[in-house]
Amino acid sequence: MAERGQLPHPAKRLCCRPGYGSGCRPGQRAGGSGPGGGALCGGPSSAAAAAALGLLPLGKTQSPESLLDIAARKVAEKWPFQRVEERFERIPEPVQRRIVYWSFPRSEREICMYSSFNTGAEDPAAGPGGAAAPGGAMDAAAAVAADENRLPFRRGIALLDGGCVDNVLQVGAPDPTAGASIDDENCWHLDEEQVQEQVKLFLSQGGYHGSGKQLNLLFAKVREMLKMRDSNGARMLTLITEQFMADPRLSLWRQQGTTMTDKYRQLWDELGALWMCIVLNPHCKLEQKSSWLKQLKKWNSVDVCPWEDGNHGNELPNLTNALPQGANANQDSSNRPHRTVFTRAIEACDLHWQDSHLQHIISSDLYTNYCYHDDTENLLFDSQGWPLWHEHVPTACARVDALRSHGYPREALRLAIAIVNTLRRQQQKQLEMFRAQKKDLLHRGVTSITNLEGWVGHPLDPIGTLFGSLMEACRVDDDSFHGFSDFTENLGQCKSLEYQHLPAHKFLEEGDSYLTLAVEVALIGLGQQRIMPDGLYAQEKVCRNEEQLISKLQEIELDDTLVKIFRKQAVFLLEGGPYSGLGEVIHRESVPMHTFAKYLFTSLLPHDAELAYKTALRAMRLLVLESTAPSGDLSRPHHIASVVPNRYPRWFTLSHIESQQCELASTMLTAAKGDVRRLETVLESIQKNIHSSSHIFKLAQDAFKIATLMDSLPDITLLKVSLELGLQVMRMTLSTLNWRRREMVRWLVTCATEVGVYALDSIMQNWFTLFTPTEATSIVATTVMSNSTIVRLHLDCHQQEKLAGSARTLALQCAMKDPQNCALSALTLCEKDHIAFETAYQIVLDAATAGMSYSQLFTIARYMEHRGYPMRAYKLATLAMTHLNLSYNQDTHPAINDVLWACALSHSLGKNELAAIIPLVVKSVKCATVLSDILRRCTLTTPGMVGLHGRRNSGKLMSLDKAPLRQLLDATIGAYINTTHSRLTHISPRHYSEFIEFLSKARETFLMAHDGHIQFTQFIDNLKQIYKGKKKLMMLVRERFG
Repeated sequence: MAERGQLPHPAKRLCCRPGYGSGCRPGQRAGGSGPGGGALCGGPSSAAAAAALGLLPLGKTQSPESLLDIAARKVAEKWPFQRVEERFERIPEPVQRRIVYWSFPRSEREICMYSSFNTGAEDPAAGPGGAAAPGGAMDAAAAVAADENRLPFRRGIALLDGGCVDNVLQVGAPDPTAGASIDDENCWHLDEEQVQEQVKLFLSQGGYHGSGKQLNLLFAKVREMLKMRDSNGARMLTLITEQFMADPRLSLWRQQGTTMTDKYRQLWDELGALWMCIVLNPHCKLEQKSSWLKQLKKWNSVDVCPWEDGNHGNELPNLTNALPQGANANQDSSNRPHRTVFTRAIEACDLHWQDSHLQHIISSDLYTNYCYHDDTENLLFDSQGWPLWHEHVPTACARVDALRSHGYPREALRLAIAIVNTLRRQQQKQLEMFRAQKKDLLHRGVTSITNLEGWVGHPLDPIGTLFGSLMEACRVDDDSFHGFSDFTENLGQCKSLEYQHLPAHKFLEEGDSYLTLAVEVALIGLGQQRIMPDGLYAQEKVCRNEEQLISKLQEIELDDTLVKIFRKQAVFLLEGGPYSGLGEVIHRESVPMHTFAKYLFTSLLPHDAELAYKTALRAMRLLVLESTAPSGDLSRPHHIASVVPNRYPRWFTLSHIESQQCELASTMLTAAKGDVRRLETVLESIQKNIHSSSHIFKLAQDAFKIATLMDSLPDITLLKVSLELGLQVMRMTLSTLNWRRREMVRWLVTCATEVGVYALDSIMQNWFTLFTPTEATSIVATTVMSNSTIVRLHLDCHQQEKLAGSARTLALQCAMKDPQNCALSALTLCEKDHIAFETAYQIVLDAATAGMSYSQLFTIARYMEHRGYPMRAYKLATLAMTHLNLSYNQDTHPAINDVLWACALSHSLGKNELAAIIPLVVKSVKCATVLSDILRRCTLTTPGMVGLHGRRNSGKLMSLDKAPLRQLLDATIGAYINTTHSRLTHISPRHYSEFIEFLSKARETFLMAHDGHIQFTQFIDNLKQIYKGKKKLMMLVRERFG
């Protein structure tokens, strides 16, 4: 029946593979080791069924495979049963049954792949649905495939084969009777409509309900299909991409000028990376690649297509095609102003796999050449005869990713090793170049050498790809690399070249392994000197990828071999000059190394402390914040890209970078506890390189906590470091606004107290460089003079007096500098020292005429009265009155209580003092109600019942007809008259009753005068005449006052 005898297409898997060979016997396991290699071959005997169910030991049946089984299996390999039924009218039922039997997939991996959107690593039962042909119970199939030991599918086939049952209900997907032929595009049927609906649903949820996770599972499903070399993977990715491009939020975000969410942006990145893998399929046909290219260009031309680096476009040169491969290179994308997520995949369509050197690298473990001549930059082999691969590094690593993704792990590993060896050689060459230019570069102190495209944070994640490929080789058995072995068969044979051969492990240096290679390439990538990219998303991606890679490195336990790698790379990074992120001279806008250096420091510290500190201290710099750093000389030739655009981009992640710098410094401070030399070096580095006062303050607090741990005596050296950092914070924030300033000042005093009395004395003597006068008096000196501080320091009387003398000196200096805010504090601090107190009082008097407000003077005056100095209080009160001015309508002014207090104080001191202050009150206060209040209080009691020097007064009340009360009475009456006219100018009917009450109070004041009744009557008559137009009001006036 099988009329075609073609060899299997590379993208086609036989439905009985892997796990079955031509010599497979019923009940035996096949020798294949690929996914599903443990599937059982069914046989016609009940013994085979029993063996399949675990009732008999495997391998005990000896029945040879029947001719019917062999023929049915071959038919099932070539054609779907549906086509067999259509083509041949009469097929005996036993033959049909055997063809159907062999049509079922033997690999639970394939069943699971099509029955659920989840990958093999996920719980299949938790998937959102199926992607297989209609008729299959998707969730059931997923659950069935989850556990190899309880696989009903296998048991059902075994029971059917053993004759124990007549029929088996199909619970798995895909449908084996409606699949593809051997030469068709794919192996199994893909339910396209369901895939589209699921993607559309997930996108519409906008990141809620775990939709992002489900979309990542879909991407993982595509990778799973590619690894199985199922061409449905490309089709499924096309369906996903179409739904992504149709997402209405793209145009909405573009119109509003807003950025897409970070998680959604990462999904687009994965989409672009998958297309890169698709187009780099080493076995795809030209017509397939042309079709993909056409589709990618179509998506690429859509206005809302996301840019590669987020919402910030760049104009980097087309670096993907760094290795020219043919005259038909596609140049359309290089002319676009912005690179989209599909640009690299479009550029990758120009790449091919026909380079003979490349084919030899990936096809053989025995490809070497010892004819080494170091006279060219792009050598094919290094000095040890190992193959090198000179290609744009991200592009070369994209090849590795493509090989891994398409099921060629061993070939990917060979190419990865060649790339790492090339990077090692390049690193050595760069070190030699810098040594040749070192004197000149160090003299100039500037370089323009930089990488425009960093490997960490790159859209193609080259370092992550190399690291993952090498680590995968560490974790799996060698047999797993033989999953598919037809790579060279389908590439075509390379030309025979004469090379000397070595075993595969000789491609690694002595003591090296895949693990050491993975660690080393990660260190090379993390330490690469590269320029900070433009745009928020690109900068955040650099930070995120760096942290992800370091997190993976931290999972590896360091042994002696790995420590050697760390030492080697640390030395390279320190001595690599501008080619290294830790070189002596780097470009001003280079990505900082703080996060990486912290990892290096903690890793090296137990093994080589000197190297650890040297590395971390070098990484502390943050050149972009150095205002004097020049931009670089672009005229010098060098061997890596250095065409630096003339721009100073905004560093969106600067706050994160500064926090990482702070973390690095804190880690060094913690490690250096007890080591005076190290602490001094770290302190110097912090003071030189950290420019954020808040971060220095945090470091000071960290150092203080470490130095004063409860389980040990304070580390005085670390305490001094903490104090020095605190002093720097004070100097940095002295002339700038900082909402944490008071907290910082209080903490510094606490820290100085822990250090000792000499530290307190020092900060008080140098207060003007650290504090404002207000801070120095109200916080510093006050805290130093407190009982708690004296008790904490265990001071004797002499020490207490010396410290108090410093505090008083500080207070007087502050009062001289800022009397308005410091005079009261200075007086308080100097209370116990007569000379100092008198000096402070004199400072207040000198400043009172010009620099101080009435409220400040009144406050100090009240303080003086409280301390028992009434005459000094009176003096200050009179000075305050000269600065005061109360208008007629300010009857609720806050200074009214102070005026009343001053008059009461004067009244209590005696007639002379009252007589002296009343003219000041009359001059400063125009408010009638306030004046009448003062007048009444002065007439109720005799002034100065006990005067100065104990002299008693006569006890007579003061007359209103004589000075000084006559002057006050006249002023009060005049104030009422003026206020009345002012209020009548803009009075409204609703205020009439209030006005009448005001006139009543005025009458009370008028009547205090000898001729007051006559004056008030004349006043009312004048009102009636002047304001006769206000008839209703005047009627009310007549009713009340006649």
